[in-house]
Amino acid sequence: MTSRACPVCGSETATVFAEQKIDPAALDGFAFASRKQPEYMHYRLVACPVCDLIYASPAPGPETLAGAYLTAGFDSSEESKWAARTYRSLLRPVLGSLTSLGSALDIGAGDGAFLEELLAAGFGHVEGVEPSDAPRMSAKDHLRPFIHEGLFSRAAFEGRQFDLITCLQTIEHVHEPLALCRDAWSLLTEGGALFIVCHNRRAASAKLLGRHSPIFDVEHLQLFSPRSLRQLLGETGFTSVSVRPVLNSYPVRYWARLAPIPDRLKPKTQEALGGRMGALRVMLPAGNVAAWGYRRGG
Repeated sequence: MTSRACPVCGSETATVFAEQKIDPAALDGFAFASRKQPEYMHYRLVACPVCDLIYASPAPGPETLAGAYLTAGFDSSEESKWAARTYRSLLRPVLGSLTSLGSALDIGAGDGAFLEELLAAGFGHVEGVEPSDAPRMSAKDHLRPFIHEGLFSRAAFEGRQFDLITCLQTIEHVHEPLALCRDAWSLLTEGGALFIVCHNRRAASAKLLGRHSPIFDVEHLQLFSPRSLRQLLGETGFTSVSVRPVLNSYPVRYWARLAPIPDRLKPKTQEALGGRMGALRVMLPAGNVAAWGYRRGG
């Protein structure tokens, strides 16, 4: 665990947002898994008055994170499919502005659900990078060879260029989001785009649920707002930056999984929603935000 300045603007002036709340005995194989049942545990969180970011300090370093994600469980193939379809619909204005759909890279690719959407959108070649074994092993046979093991780094793709790089529900999890965006910029073709989806700490759902919002989680080393997202992309050289809210479409049983229902009632709720009613898809503002910017010049 190391103390850190704001990972977006570098400011060392911050106020305590929430003290650490972690029960080590409750950290199981799904503590660092995607789309898990909320645990409402988090590191000490501070708020940056300069760029509006909330971030963990002290926080685990990259090597600790790599070990935690390597062995994390995975049981959300259905949810990743629906999320990928939502993100593809958000991507339409970006695709229309790209000069080429030759190649795309997805950072935090999970089981490759979004790689499949990128192929359907017309990309000739797609690749992903994913640190967790379980989702990679859950990928479809034709996608698995294109999902690289490990954390994203520019060195792993040295000499390569992509027309689009995506980072979906991943930027909150990395120790150095500024470095990730700079590395992404360097790997893009001229006119290429970086597309990000993440939690919005200023969303109505986060304000309504407070500390019972699932965005406050041991996995999340930082939580962005539209303002801090714009600064992140601007600081790393991206231009024509756009930010917009996200409406997510998931089955009712997944929404119930996220809801702050008492632990003693959650199993019964999930059991009751195991049939047709639980499979019904509902579109809601889940408190997420999308942002994108382009590499132009330089």
